[in-house]
Amino acid sequence: MVEIETKYKFGKRRFGTVNWIGFWTLYKKEVLRFLIVWIQTLLSPLISSLLFLLVLSLALGNSRSDMLGFPFIVFLAPGLIAMQVIQQSFSHSSSSFMIGKIQGNIVDILYAPLSPAEVTLAVSLAATTRSFMIAIVSICTFYFLVDIKVSNYFTLIFFTFVSSFILGSVGIIAGLWAEKFDHMASVTNFLIIPLSFLSGTFYTINNLPQSLQTFSKCNPFFYMIDGFRYSFLEKSDGSIIIGAIYLTILSILLWFISYLLYKRGYKIKS
Repeated sequence: MVEIETKYKFGKRRFGTVNWIGFWTLYKKEVLRFLIVWIQTLLSPLISSLLFLLVLSLALGNSRSDMLGFPFIVFLAPGLIAMQVIQQSFSHSSSSFMIGKIQGNIVDILYAPLSPAEVTLAVSLAATTRSFMIAIVSICTFYFLVDIKVSNYFTLIFFTFVSSFILGSVGIIAGLWAEKFDHMASVTNFLIIPLSFLSGTFYTINNLPQSLQTFSKCNPFFYMIDGFRYSFLEKSDGSIIIGAIYLTILSILLWFISYLLYKRGYKIKS
């Protein structure tokens, strides 16, 4: 026993309370993961938004009344961008954990000297980075097609960040829970897409019955898209302040849940 202790020495922790190098490495790895396949991760959401815009503009023409005092296409464009921001943030973080579990390389993260907070924050922030890139590319493209311009950069940055961070955390939770791609498709088809489509992307909730308006105001996706649209039109369906507070609390809560699940090793540790 004495000989073993003499021959082998315990290593010393070479970083402080936060492993910044490890955190940055994981974040960079996650960003490079979607940049390598940029056609699928950045260009595809833009094409989807443009197709929605094209089909709806051709189908409705000039028959649709103004929304919030703006032409329907001008009202619609920010909502389409926000919808892609939301969906792609979820897609990034959920696929990161899901693919890692299926391929078996999630052990690389589990064995790394990274705390659960560092792992979940790095993945969520990488998903947020992907959403920001999609938003920038989409806004620049839509600028040449639709009469829109950014009127409030603060709300644009805030609602883009908090929305993508929330969905990044939800993606981690779904990625830990799902055991196969069918489970992930169920979350996408029965939760993410319905909530995003029923959030006022294509309409103003003032046209809904009172009961559905109440439901919409409980839907966090409504505040995400409404706040994003406010950045362009400076008009909103709901309260921007209430939406900002609601989404901030929700982002902290959902990240904390993802942190606890990862720390517990939910469905990733035997």
